[in-house]
Amino acid sequence: MVRTARPVAVLVVSWALACCGVPDTRPEAAGAPAGGGRTVGAAGWVRVYFVAPNGAWPVARAASAGAGPQTALDELLAGPTRGERDRGLVTALPAGRHKVRAAAAGPGTVDLYLPWLVAELDGVAVNQMVCTAAVAPGIPGGRRPADVVVRVYESGEPGEPWSVRCDETGTAIPVAAPPTAR
Repeated sequence: MVRTARPVAVLVVSWALACCGVPDTRPEAAGAPAGGGRTVGAAGWVRVYFVAPNGAWPVARAASAGAGPQTALDELLAGPTRGERDRGLVTALPAGRHKVRAAAAGPGTVDLYLPWLVAELDGVAVNQMVCTAAVAPGIPGGRRPADVVVRVYESGEPGEPWSVRCDETGTAIPVAAPPTAR
């Protein structure tokens, strides 16, 4: 009797466990996909590019509604927070109180006015500023950050600005000049 009771008990327990699960149904409409999270340019956030041992590293920072490229650049110039520094993030921007001006200049375009010459800066510092400007909220046109043109104006230099974009790796790359008419 004991030999039969044990296998029967196992069968009853396994049947009970199998029956108390989710019933077998066919797929049903469940509504819209899940939403939320931070997105580039989302209201209330700016993305700032710092330097990590393995390259550029974006950090989300809280910002007031209506923030734009200038807010993002101000956050970049403020440098990494203590927590960000503890995670190994640094900046390649020159130390000191410098004012970089940034403004949306039209659909998919940001004008960036530097207090330095680009030749005086580490290339990584240029990447930080260009990519921070490219992903800033408030740029009209709804373009992907990699498609935003950042026009860089150097301090005291007359002439045309440098037109660059931020690629997917956080690097500033030149925008190809349109072909000239002959």
